[in-house]
Amino acid sequence: MTDLTFATMADMAGTQLGTSSWREITQDIVNEFAHCTGDMQWIHVDVERSKKESPFGGPVAHGYLTLSLLSAMAMEIGVVPKGTAAAINYGLDKVRFLKPVPVGAKVRLQSKLISFERKENGQYLMKTENTMEIEGGSKPVLLAESLAILVPGPDAQT
Repeated sequence: MTDLTFATMADMAGTQLGTSSWREITQDIVNEFAHCTGDMQWIHVDVERSKKESPFGGPVAHGYLTLSLLSAMAMEIGVVPKGTAAAINYGLDKVRFLKPVPVGAKVRLQSKLISFERKENGQYLMKTENTMEIEGGSKPVLLAESLAILVPGPDAQT
């Protein structure tokens, strides 16, 4: 969404902010995430064993890998208002991993504005409801309410 401003965001609570493009979850991405985090659980990284022994029929992405895609996908959607100097992750109020994401699947994000509040320091707290869906799936794979602190730049419309 490109027409967002600091002045109009508070009145937009409940508005869908947009949908990201699809992103394929490859085995290379899963392996890199495992290497970076040290989470080498076999259901993620051992393709042959996971095909034989996993209840999912093959390797699946780490839940936290799926969650980590949220920030980049939200920025692709354009969920921050024009003139934002900085968008800082403030945390999560609720996260639910509803279904595993099989390696080879494609996911995308839908984001909805829950609230947008000006704080005493001139910054803003933005809360969004984020739904990660899987291509061809009937249910979301992830639901997350995320919080971000937004710092308006000198050209922001406040």
